[in-house]
Amino acid sequence: MSHDLRTAPAALACWAGAALLVTSRSLVALVVTVTAVTLAAALLRLGRARVVALAAVCLAVVAASCAWRLTTVEHSPVRDLAAEHARVVLDVEVLSDARTFTVHGRESVVVEVRLRRAVSRDRDVHVRDRATAFLDGTADDLVVGRRLVMTGRLAPSDATDEVAVIDVSRRGPADRAAWWWEASERVREGVRRSVAHLSTEPRALVPALVDGDDTRIPDEVDEDFRRAGLTHLMAVSGTNLTIVLAVVMLLAKAAGLRRRGLWLVGAVSVVAFVLLARPDPSVVRAAAMGAVGIAALGLGSRGGVRALCWAVIGLVFLDPWLSRSAGFVLSTLATAGILLLAPALAGRLERWMPRWCALTVAVPLAAQLACTPAIAALSGEVSLVAVFANLLAGPAVAPATIAGLLGGLVALVSVPLAQVTGIVAGAGASWILAVGHRAAGLEAASLQWHAPWQLLLVVVPVVTVAVAVVSTRPALFLGLCLGLLIGVWRPPQTGWPPEGWIMVACDVGQGDATVLAAGPGSAVVVDAGPDPPAVDRCLDRLGVRRVRLMVFTHAHADHVDGWPGVRAGRRVDQVAVGPTGGPSARGVPVHVVSPGETFTVGEVSAEVVWPIPDQPSSPAEGSATNDASVVLRAEVRGIRLLLTGDIEPAAQRVLLREHPDLAADVLKMPHHGSARQLPALFAAVGARIVTISAGEGNDYGHPAAAALSLLRRQGTAWWRTDTDGDIAVVQRDARQTVVTRH
Repeated sequence: MSHDLRTAPAALACWAGAALLVTSRSLVALVVTVTAVTLAAALLRLGRARVVALAAVCLAVVAASCAWRLTTVEHSPVRDLAAEHARVVLDVEVLSDARTFTVHGRESVVVEVRLRRAVSRDRDVHVRDRATAFLDGTADDLVVGRRLVMTGRLAPSDATDEVAVIDVSRRGPADRAAWWWEASERVREGVRRSVAHLSTEPRALVPALVDGDDTRIPDEVDEDFRRAGLTHLMAVSGTNLTIVLAVVMLLAKAAGLRRRGLWLVGAVSVVAFVLLARPDPSVVRAAAMGAVGIAALGLGSRGGVRALCWAVIGLVFLDPWLSRSAGFVLSTLATAGILLLAPALAGRLERWMPRWCALTVAVPLAAQLACTPAIAALSGEVSLVAVFANLLAGPAVAPATIAGLLGGLVALVSVPLAQVTGIVAGAGASWILAVGHRAAGLEAASLQWHAPWQLLLVVVPVVTVAVAVVSTRPALFLGLCLGLLIGVWRPPQTGWPPEGWIMVACDVGQGDATVLAAGPGSAVVVDAGPDPPAVDRCLDRLGVRRVRLMVFTHAHADHVDGWPGVRAGRRVDQVAVGPTGGPSARGVPVHVVSPGETFTVGEVSAEVVWPIPDQPSSPAEGSATNDASVVLRAEVRGIRLLLTGDIEPAAQRVLLREHPDLAADVLKMPHHGSARQLPALFAAVGARIVTISAGEGNDYGHPAAAALSLLRRQGTAWWRTDTDGDIAVVQRDARQTVVTRH
């Protein structure tokens, strides 16, 4: 094994060990420490397996760090107070900038703090423990490093690295932090002021590019950047630091500094960057990865790999919980891909293109290949446009970042002058936004990955080899790239309806219309959407001539106004409604359903599981009507479906209590994917497939980023009518797949 790669097993052992140990008890971490030390001593005594001995030593050090941190949390006196839900007065130090969120129309704040002192009715303890605090109102003064007094009630925390959650009822003013924190805050505020005159999206993106301040990023931008593979630009990453360091190093060289002076300037720049972007775990990780990139420039790719391995070991020693962070995983893999794959790919591409062009293509391609299995595991999808989007957006990242940082510094002296540089930063940000929106809007911007993500550990190396082979053949390489672009822009359409379909979520705009296959030419239709022609076209495409049962979950227009389109040229046997009623159904029998009622219609069998009789049912009250939606637990050819209408968290909670077993293969997401969802319901259902009915560009912001984040955390794949069109759940070879028609 190359000397430069001997640290790789040690880094992997430390990473895996930390990821497992942070979810266990301190005693387990202590046992691992002793075992690893014993193994290392035995191997060194024998003078054999030095690579394994090094891995054991490093693992012992990281395990000891885990044991120490876990012991501190487990034996903290504040943990006991939290178990008692004690009311306390706390002296705290802010660890991260506060983040604002909205609950029931009221602004609230969440902030991570370090507890210095806790005073309850019968205890007064001095500690240095982490906790999370929730406060009502705004908190512009809660800046990293500032101290204040809080009064509130403690509760146990689910996180193993913090001792409590604080529900704050009252707080005092925040004292000023140390000068370096106040200085960094003034620069951050300067960045915001330098772009304050720009339009909403560039004004929000520039601070995110410069220092990771993404608090003002709109949900639409967040979602589009995720689909386009540009999310890393909105978070502090090694790229940010590399850009800043490159400019600083060039200026230092121009000033006549040599090797030692350059290293000193680089170190000071890294510290300043961490202070500016905040010493959150993600920022420390980004600083380490940026330093690895600089090391690779001076030591070559293999030296960079060695630096990366030591960076991983050092980071998980300092903060073992980083090992389970998605940002850490993706950043490490991307850096490794760039170090190991990019030079080889660039070397092959250089045979027929300029070096700068080869590197421009090879770097994002290598990073994307390395990250693909992790992205699929985390989000259930793989971006097909990420490389192209990064190639197009990349040239604007450095100008926008440097101009934004310069604007923050100039704003300390003159805000009007800073706004001049803000125009340059805004222009770069506008280009990046245009690329992100356009890439995300392509019909096949991302591919849903339904197979086990581990399969990609085989697929990606095969694809990598194939890319390496064709990269020396310009006609074939360019032809495949062009073919992929055309396929993403205008993906081939399958026949419609797809063979074996069991459910279709119709694209009817901002509303719901779900069709269940009941037999040849017949169906059960649940809701009709807001637009008669839209639902009529959907049913025509499916060849539905007879509606065996029409169910209206509740009486809102976006669920019932399309009723004339359902009847157009079709026979409707019966209509079922909930307590809120439905549209006029002259000439068709109407039945009011009750909970527990079951029915079988052709291939469809279903049970009414909601609403319970005492639910409010006034159509004038939006949430009451939503919560009175009919919820069906259906089955078609052995596939279980849960159709939830527009029920909101209050009803979701009671539904889950009344019916603990709501397991289903497919879930129709409640209320068009609004932000108001109960995570416990989604965990109980455990659906592999979720459909979301929402209209393109709707004014409600459906589906909300919070709802999509919930699905992402659950590891659930989703499809949405606003971007995917009609969504068909299909049964093929005893498994479910999804086919869309846009």
